[in-house]
Amino acid sequence: MKKETLPTLLYKTKSDSQKFGGHWFRGKNCNFIPSKKHFNDKDFFEKYILEGLKPEKPFISKKHNILAFGSCFASEVSTYLADKNYSIFNKKYSTDAHIIRYGEGMANTFTVLEQLLWAFENKNIEKNTWYYSPNEQERNDQDIRMQTLNLLNQIDVFIVTVGLSEVWYNKKNNQVFWKAIPANQFEEDKHGFRLSSVEENSKNLDGICSVIKKHKPDASIIFTLSPIPLMATFRPQSCITANSISKSILRVSLDNVMTNSKKNKNIYYFPSYEITKDYFADPFMDDNRHLKKDCILEIMKVFEDSYCC
Repeated sequence: MKKETLPTLLYKTKSDSQKFGGHWFRGKNCNFIPSKKHFNDKDFFEKYILEGLKPEKPFISKKHNILAFGSCFASEVSTYLADKNYSIFNKKYSTDAHIIRYGEGMANTFTVLEQLLWAFENKNIEKNTWYYSPNEQERNDQDIRMQTLNLLNQIDVFIVTVGLSEVWYNKKNNQVFWKAIPANQFEEDKHGFRLSSVEENSKNLDGICSVIKKHKPDASIIFTLSPIPLMATFRPQSCITANSISKSILRVSLDNVMTNSKKNKNIYYFPSYEITKDYFADPFMDDNRHLKKDCILEIMKVFEDSYCC
């Protein structure tokens, strides 16, 4: 009996030739993973990482007002664009607004949404829950709110970097803290720690889009997932495994919001996380947290090529 020969699919590029089984139906879209030979291709980022994510053409000009906030990686975005003479409000705007002063430490989606709802819609915020540092409770009075609102009303491009799904929260009203609870303020019956869910973060991200689009319908929103790992976890497992879970929750949530936002214009995802994890062989400094300068520059050059004109 003659042995049946299984069909083979040959994926051929300028850099490599790879064989895959051709007996499976592969649908309308089929993008293969690059081999290591492709990593030096001039179009590597565009073809193997940015596929399906890039805007039709770069749209951020030096006339646009830009705000980058969320996790600490937002500071790298702000610094790079400011050095290129883009109008980064984080670097040029003098205000007491927390979203400028501490915006690069609002790493969870709850805090980002809360700031936008507070500024745009006067959401009531319980006192003694905004701590950027252990020694100082931040104001949430109307003067600070109006400064924040005035700033947000000038923004054309919101770059929102999310970084954490592990959160500290108030057990009595479920409000999530910016960071953690100062040691001298901690109360066992009032304060808790938990891992937030995909559903919660997806809802928060949808809310961020909705509130910005409601008050700034022509604004563009660019989400990115911070590649900076957890410094520590308060879960009973290793920080490495907890970080993997934390980032996975946020990445799935971002994919959910991007799927839902296809009906809305000007909402994007920039894959700084994927570039860090899947392109660089050794992206972090000796502390295994902070990115090496050349890696930051390469990530931001990809951003600039994709978004900036």
